[in-house]
Amino acid sequence: MGRVLVGPVVAITGGARGIGRAVAAHLARSGARVAIGDRDLEQARASAGQLPGKVEALGCDVTDTSSFSLFLQSVRERLGPIDVLVNNAGLMWVGPFDQEPEEAARRQIEVNLHGTIRGVKLAAPAMRERGRGHIITIASAAARLSPAGESTYAATKHGVLGYLSGVRSELRGSGVQLSVVLPGVVRTELAAGTATGAARLLTPEEVARAVAGLVRRPRFEVSLPAHVGPLARWAQVLPQGLRDFLLRLAVPDQIAALADKRARHSYEERNLTGPESAGEEP
Repeated sequence: MGRVLVGPVVAITGGARGIGRAVAAHLARSGARVAIGDRDLEQARASAGQLPGKVEALGCDVTDTSSFSLFLQSVRERLGPIDVLVNNAGLMWVGPFDQEPEEAARRQIEVNLHGTIRGVKLAAPAMRERGRGHIITIASAAARLSPAGESTYAATKHGVLGYLSGVRSELRGSGVQLSVVLPGVVRTELAAGTATGAARLLTPEEVARAVAGLVRRPRFEVSLPAHVGPLARWAQVLPQGLRDFLLRLAVPDQIAALADKRARHSYEERNLTGPESAGEEP
């Protein structure tokens, strides 16, 4: 693969596993100087050691302002001013809305929504002062669609899209770019046991390629697969009955798909409902 990128400093949250690790690998191979932040520092270090190029591993808890701020400051000290922040850390609980533990709902809101808000607030001012910078957020197709069984997760992703749309207006003309990636179901631990609906299963590497494309040529919104975004937008102009019928065909019912919760037990206990609740991975 040719060196598409030369030297930008990229900070990635939730970078120890899954999509974050794939993004780090892709950008590092392209010549970027990459820092991956994760609450699981041991895994972040292990991943950094396996990746090509210049990759630093640092601790980062996106739910804690001091931790997130220290992560960004450490990146600046070790690699230089941050050109790109990838807000990637995310969590998902799957099941009926009235069976969702309160702690699981709280964790999703804190990581997915507040974590993204925190990242923008901490990174954008320095970028604006420099007159350039790019914040790329890994959201989800659930920012425009709401699968049964993912209600809180979808709520956080809708919130992320709304927040970024507003901040984008405030940053217009500043040189700071905002982008949001809306993938469908990706083959990661977060999606264990879930269905893809009418769309195919994505790989973390496909999301990483989309992020690299945004680094080269920024634009606000990218859907994966590409047809999902237009489908979601066009569905909104249909009469409610027809819209519901179309979305039932296209959007997976995760409650029906997840007949056996054991497929997600280890992930959800570690990240959402257990005593540790330590990891983050979209």
